[in-house]
Amino acid sequence: MMEIDFITEAIEDLYYWRYHHPRPRVQLKMEVLYLKSQGVALEEILRLCWISKASFYRYLGEYQEGGIEKLKELNFHCPESELSEHRSRIEDYFRKHPFATIAEACTRIEELTGIKRGLTQVRKFLKSLGMKPLKVGQIPGKADIEEQEQFKTQKLEPRLQQAKAGKRLVLFMDAAHFVFAPFLEIVWCFERLFVKAPSGRQRLNVLAALNAITKEVFTVKNLTYITAETVCDLLRMLAVAYPAMPITIILDNARYQRCALVESLAKNLGIELLYLPPYSPNLNLIERFWKFIKKKCLYSKYYDNQHSFQQAILECIEQAPTQYREELESLLTLKFQTFKAAPVIGEESTLCRFPITKQKQIKVSSNAA
Repeated sequence: MMEIDFITEAIEDLYYWRYHHPRPRVQLKMEVLYLKSQGVALEEILRLCWISKASFYRYLGEYQEGGIEKLKELNFHCPESELSEHRSRIEDYFRKHPFATIAEACTRIEELTGIKRGLTQVRKFLKSLGMKPLKVGQIPGKADIEEQEQFKTQKLEPRLQQAKAGKRLVLFMDAAHFVFAPFLEIVWCFERLFVKAPSGRQRLNVLAALNAITKEVFTVKNLTYITAETVCDLLRMLAVAYPAMPITIILDNARYQRCALVESLAKNLGIELLYLPPYSPNLNLIERFWKFIKKKCLYSKYYDNQHSFQQAILECIEQAPTQYREELESLLTLKFQTFKAAPVIGEESTLCRFPITKQKQIKVSSNAA
């Protein structure tokens, strides 16, 4: 066995790094050499550290060659994928042509590089590029992005600052139309589940105004249609509830909201109506509230009659500001997304799919089988 004289400073370093080095493999090396410095027998070192005799002598040789610093080195051989040579080319292509499945990615990579790889290898390579599966979002096709940004910074945010300071009330208004029908969602299960579908197409209309700060909700509801008179009823309700404060209502351009009757009443009541730019649901806070209500009381739920269906919705709306306060505080933040720099499929990028000829070949071979 090679004999080594360990100086006190080296022993102290070995003792320290066997606990504090960030790499477990290096900690093991330090442990082996520390036990050696303490005169522990070879067989006992092999037993305690679960290493082979060859590993022991390799660690000892490293220490003789370069001391503590040499022990800290890890020289693992990690074979590099052939795809790495085409990394930039593949990344540039998939930035312009995102894909829906790994199978599609395999096909495109083979066409680009001539290299054929399996699903697992391609998935691992794409993750190394920084790619990951994300649900595609949607942007209103006719939205004016610049107008949205200008509305947010020059009109919406200044009024919200006043609301935070207690100098103004800001409410977001919109109507929801709940059709008496199943609301389906994705659930984790062992086999596909089904929810009963009620007959008929009755619906409940709810026009609501959401307080941006307190999350209090005011509603007017009916079973027929939302009209300008419905909007006027809600304006009167708000004027009574907040008699001594300037009120701003953020609302969209629905015809029953942007009409002479509503605007005249709002002016008489001292209520400011701030109309959103066209196609801007992303700037209306109450849109998030409606999605939340549907998720809580409608998705994958069955109601055997219209009355229980309506009652569940109204109770959920009424109880939401108190029963779900923490969730709403997180959901209804006063941060609004605009799509100034959003990558959009159909402009600079297009979703890549299998070629039609290849789809036909797959279909024919399947039938033949």
